[in-house]
Amino acid sequence: MSPARQDGRPREPLPELIERARAGDTDAFELLYREHSPRVFALCLRLTGGDRIEATMLLQDAFISAWRALPGFRGDAPFTTWMHRLTVNAMLQNARGTRRREARVLPMDDTTSTTAASRGTDAGLVMDLENAIARLPEGARTAFVLHHIEGYQHQEIAKQLGIAVGTVKAQVHRARGLLIKALER
Repeated sequence: MSPARQDGRPREPLPELIERARAGDTDAFELLYREHSPRVFALCLRLTGGDRIEATMLLQDAFISAWRALPGFRGDAPFTTWMHRLTVNAMLQNARGTRRREARVLPMDDTTSTTAASRGTDAGLVMDLENAIARLPEGARTAFVLHHIEGYQHQEIAKQLGIAVGTVKAQVHRARGLLIKALER
């Protein structure tokens, strides 16, 4: 198994490991999980607004999807990119189910629950930002995280989420505005 890079991101797995996992080797898949789960979990935390329980369930859903879809993985994209897409898709599928169950809409301009913590230290600012991101409405948070934290372009996000590019831009813009307001408090 290849070690992590200096920046903490996992290296691309060896093609033999992927091939073994594709063939149903659970030990090989476990190695893939061990190497990639920390980064996928960090993405899940961001997408769920910091809810560790929901992020853990999303992580499990993503890797269950990976296990099921791995025989069809052709390697056209790097494994990390493929895993990222599966994670985002798992989050979207979960969100659709939640919306159907709850049958309600969260207002986009509700910032009353966002509070700022102590700003005396850099760590305090980081916590303020993390808390503010966690309190963003789901659509704005997802677009913001994918664009500003994960580095996706608006067009890529639109394709992943199945929405118009203009909607992605509006969500990112709204998220920035809400974050500025939250951090000014």
